[in-house]
Formats: sequence, structure tokens, C-alpha cells
Amino acid sequence: MAGGNPACSSEGMTAIALTIAGSDSGGGAGIQADLAAFRAFGVFGTTAITAVTAQNTLGISAVHVVPPEMLAAQIEAVLADFEVGAVKVGMVPSAGHARIIAELLTGRALPIVLDPVMSATTGRLLGETGTLAALKAHLLPLATCLTPNLPEAAILLGGALAETEAQMIEQAEALFALGPQTVLLKGGHGHLGEAVDILAGRNGIRRFAGAWVRTANLHGTGCALSSAIAANLARGCTLADSIQQAKQWLASRLEAGITLRIGGGSGPAVPF
Repeated sequence: MAGGNPACSSEGMTAIALTIAGSDSGGGAGIQADLAAFRAFGVFGTTAITAVTAQNTLGISAVHVVPPEMLAAQIEAVLADFEVGAVKVGMVPSAGHARIIAELLTGRALPIVLDPVMSATTGRLLGETGTLAALKAHLLPLATCLTPNLPEAAILLGGALAETEAQMIEQAEALFALGPQTVLLKGGHGHLGEAVDILAGRNGIRRFAGAWVRTANLHGTGCALSSAIAANLARGCTLADSIQQAKQWLASRLEAGITLRIGGGSGPAVPF
């Protein structure tokens, strides 16, 4: 378990994190992946579900959006009772949901990791018309760390997909200018020869790189990484340490799962 690092945790304290995201019936992404990442770092996970999806490793067949008032009730119930140390926000299905999340998190001294889930790896768009504008207006300014992949960054900026590291840096800086405290642009969809992520913020640019893990089991990688970052922030780690530990953990899980066959499509990145 990664949660035993004394540099990031206070002895005798139970770290708690909240994930606000969609549910994946296939168990590989969304709330399910988030809770797996929290557990891996010894963090107790609480949840507020934004939508229920019918999906498996082959794709998404149906989405049922949780009413905004029910989402609000879930968030309020968790924050009223638990000493939440960090929040991860994933799938936001409508502008109304974005506004409610922002309203309930504004003014709280909580690190927020925002993973802008706008399209699944399977290709189906997640979110209604107007969601993108609301996400940018209400949630980006609250984010401690925005964690888009390359396609999501292109959508947020209304531009082309970054193909070089220089273009990644340019897009990370452009996203930072939209209001989040930092941006971690994930390069997993790129072709740079290694897994390169770019962190942009007030302190400039930092590069995180690791060996490329060649595996077909990639479902939920973005959810798992952003939640692992949130888990480490809840434990008291710095953002840089949180990112580094999250990347190392995810790479080890991808390596361990290369030979697994769960489902007929892209299997879960973190199956256990």
C-alpha cells in the first residue's frame, strides 16, 4: 500500500477524499476507479454520483443523469459529517450540475482535482450542450489542479490536438490562463516515445515523464490518475509529490495488468 508514506500523512489521522463523478457499471472508470485509487493510498473514499452509466469495456449504451438536487444532497451530506481532505470532480453531465458543484465547494479550503471528462475513451460524448461553457465558467476557477488529456485539452481550447511537447506546453499554459491554480496536461494519447505530462502554474513548467506501458487495458486511466492525485493531497502531500506518486502507482498497475483479460474490449487499468 502506498498510504504508509509518513512524509504525507499525520499519524493517527484518517485521510478522507470525496469523488464527484459518474458510475461505471463495468467497474473500470468513474466512481469505481476513483475508490480503487483512494484505497490504494490508504484514503477513505466518499462519493457523490452525478450520473449512472450502462457501460462495459466495449462502450457506453445508456446514461441516466442524477437530478441536480440529489447531487447537491449527496455533497451536502458528505461535507456535513466527514473531514474531507480533498475533492476529485469527474463527469459533470450538465451546466446545472456544474453550477451546483461550484456553489457547494466555493469558499471551502479544499484542494480540488478537476478531471474534465468530456468524452470517454470509447468515443461517446459525456455531457449536455452548455456543459463545456459552465465547466469553464464555474469549475475551472476552483480547481487546484485541472487534469485534461490531449483530446480534452483540445476541446477546452477549441483547437487542434497537441502533437509535440512544445505544443503541450503551449496548451497547458493556455489552460492555466483560464483560471485553475495549475494544469496537468496528460500526454497518454500522444506519440512522444515516453509518457510525458506537463504541469503548468505560477511557478512555470514542470515535466513529468515515465516509461510508456504498452497495454490494451487502459479503461479508466484518467479517472485513476486524477483520483490518486486527490488521495495524496488528502494525505497532506504537496501537489508535485502527489502527481509523482500517482504516476508511479498507475504505471505499476498498468504493468501488472498487461496480461489480464477482463471483458472483450479495453480492460480496466486498475482492476484490483
